[in-house]
Amino acid sequence: MLSKNLVLLPAVLLLPACGVAGAAMDIATAPVRVVKTGSTVVDVITTSDSERDQKRGREIRQREERLGELDREYRKQSARCERGNDEACRKADRAYAEMRALMPAVPYDPQ
Repeated sequence: MLSKNLVLLPAVLLLPACGVAGAAMDIATAPVRVVKTGSTVVDVITTSDSERDQKRGREIRQREERLGELDREYRKQSARCERGNDEACRKADRAYAEMRALMPAVPYDPQ
């Protein structure tokens, strides 16, 4: 084992220093920096807390927007249903069912 290491040592020393240092840096920081393109480092594996928070906030806003759309649709179809439109009653029921399914996923804000 020692003889193999001694044989590889001169080969490593002959490599350009910046290439070895760069390769060593890429390996040492692999969980954080995975893909290196020029001076830009692309983070593939890890997700920071702020990225997770942004993603959660975006998902919450999308659910809130969908809930608002469903509420408008429900009110519109309910008004038509009251005027005797059976298809509007079915659409109102579907919108209400989707609203009920979506409600637990939208956080409550007492403000």
